[in-house]
Amino acid sequence: MPELPEVEVVRRGLHDHVVGRIVANVAVQHPRAVRRHIAGPADLEQRLTGATITGTARRGKYLWLVLDHEDALLVHLGMSGQMLVVPSGLAPSTHERVRFRFADDGPDLSFVDQRTFGHLMFDAGGAALPSVIAHIARDPFDAEYDVAAVAARIKKRRTGLKRALLDQSVVSGIGNIYADEALWAAQLHGARPTEKLTKPQIIRALDAAREVMAQALGQGGTSFDALYVNVNGASGYFDRSLHAYGQRDVPCARCGTPIRRESFMNRSSYSCPKCQPRPRNGRF
Repeated sequence: MPELPEVEVVRRGLHDHVVGRIVANVAVQHPRAVRRHIAGPADLEQRLTGATITGTARRGKYLWLVLDHEDALLVHLGMSGQMLVVPSGLAPSTHERVRFRFADDGPDLSFVDQRTFGHLMFDAGGAALPSVIAHIARDPFDAEYDVAAVAARIKKRRTGLKRALLDQSVVSGIGNIYADEALWAAQLHGARPTEKLTKPQIIRALDAAREVMAQALGQGGTSFDALYVNVNGASGYFDRSLHAYGQRDVPCARCGTPIRRESFMNRSSYSCPKCQPRPRNGRF
């Protein structure tokens, strides 16, 4: 699933291509793409028609289009969602779910989602923050993000450090890839019990997460297959800079010890056995 850097890359692309444009019409081609919009596809199409896109925003792994400075169209990319700028009138691709056409002569916007786990939803009055994601914590790039306060919250929990980093109600935007990379950079194992860590150790992990995601942003995000692309269809290149995630048996860039893979929450977790020793009584 796209994490903060990948979603931010898409948001920036959308901002450049759609802000200031008036929606002429919207065609929902698969109802599952708007399943969270309870009033249904026809209602969504009607609400969006005639609206001016006045901005874009993001929190964690969610982004939204600001409509007429007041409402929001929330976008969650899921596992395979793509927001693509395409030539006006181009025939729908096989997995296109929603098509936006504009009042000018510019390109259309296509929401493509092969696995249909993503979704779009209109939120009246949600321009500043859509109500359905109000429970999601601020992310490390938010102007009001307070790393010391987040570290204090994490320390009060009785869980593993990696689980805390992935908890979107504590800090948003960090997923499996960047959690592993941050923990490698901070030289901490993800199973370390949060209550036994010092606040400086937790802050080190949080700062590492912000740094590694900033580096990923500079390379267009991480693309492991063709399903993650920016609005122009281009892939990101940060996978070439990964030190831990997906690097099983590859020598650690810091000490040369082969990176290990461990099972974690029905997924995989990668770390260096020497630089990140697993605690005896860890919580993974």
